[in-house]
Amino acid sequence: MSLSNSQFSTLHSPLIPPGYKQTEVGVIPEEWDAGSLGRFWSVTDCKHVTADFVPDGFPIASIKEVQSRFVELTNAKQTTQHFYNLLIEGGRKPQPGDLIISRNATVGEIAQVAEWHPPFAMGQDVCLLRKKAPEFSTDFIQAVFQSRIVANQLSNLMVGSTFKRANVEQIRNFSVPMPPLPEQRAIAEALRDVNGLLGGLDRLIAKKRDLKQAAMQQLLTGQTRLPGFHGEWEVKRLGEVVDTDPENLGSDTRPDFLFNYIALEDVDRGFLRSYSEQLFASAPSRARRKLRTNDVFVSTVPPNLQSHLLFKGDTGSWVCSTGFCVVRCREGVTHPGYVFFHLFADCVKRQIDALLTGSNYPAINSGDVRALQIPIPEYVEQTTIAEVLTDMDLELAALEQRREKTRTLKQAMMQELLTGKTRLING
Repeated sequence: MSLSNSQFSTLHSPLIPPGYKQTEVGVIPEEWDAGSLGRFWSVTDCKHVTADFVPDGFPIASIKEVQSRFVELTNAKQTTQHFYNLLIEGGRKPQPGDLIISRNATVGEIAQVAEWHPPFAMGQDVCLLRKKAPEFSTDFIQAVFQSRIVANQLSNLMVGSTFKRANVEQIRNFSVPMPPLPEQRAIAEALRDVNGLLGGLDRLIAKKRDLKQAAMQQLLTGQTRLPGFHGEWEVKRLGEVVDTDPENLGSDTRPDFLFNYIALEDVDRGFLRSYSEQLFASAPSRARRKLRTNDVFVSTVPPNLQSHLLFKGDTGSWVCSTGFCVVRCREGVTHPGYVFFHLFADCVKRQIDALLTGSNYPAINSGDVRALQIPIPEYVEQTTIAEVLTDMDLELAALEQRREKTRTLKQAMMQELLTGKTRLING
């Protein structure tokens, strides 16, 4: 691995603490080893053959099957015995304790082969790692690949490259730390506890999402009524109870008009991820729809991504793309939250899917939005339903924030433990 002048000077810095040494992976404890991955683990590519998929054969692991700690093959395609035999060079086939790793720009996607998984074949977008000696821990090297140690090396490989995939030789040459086996195991155990916490949060979030979806199905259709409500509901077209695209910037807008602009890519299923500040004179041509607090965005291009948003507003002027239909609810008639949650409900999804059937371009227009039908109870019941679902959303958001903090903590722990800055076993 070649080093830049700045990296070389860092490697030879006199500020190395006692008991540590400088290596290609940085400063590590003196009793640790370091070197290319290929010194410690064999790295084997798949043969470039075409798979024949059959209803009942060997599962094939590709990148999408390598998304967790262990290879998940539940929904994997099935391939033939011939492909299984030829896939790995030299006839090497996955076995428990091996690692399957993605070769694309997300090499951190790595998973173990568990006892209950073999036999299975492998796709051409992954490769096989197998330890060369028993003193190498599978859990430890898996953690290294999920850390910045490898991520930074991969990032350097990809600079200026249009083909975002690492070849096997590059993976073999990744520099990795290698402490003695007892310390490898101690580090892996500490990180396993954090992985367990993350896994528990993932399962809890999935459960809460399922509960919310079930609550939406019950509450937004009137199948379950909240206490105190008994009146009849009436199915109406949105155009009867809301206003759409009520305010737009005209050609006579001042060139120096400054506003916050929300593009289609800034919205992700109910969340505003970003926005930009624009002057009308240089703003995108789609920047036309003026906004007010509690406007509801309906993504029309493409609607099946469900990039809808309940806009909560802020100081200043706000404008969104004409790729959204802006729905403005009528006071005392329709509640913004109630309408917003319907955009993710099955009844609206089915109507949008029907509009897109047979279309070459997945898009709807504001007229289609006005024609969408939803059941409308009295305004007070709409408000109460929206409050219940909003509370569920807030609970989900809190759990997701906790998960993100835990992921950040894990990365910090990995940086400390995998470089020996924090020791779990005295050297």
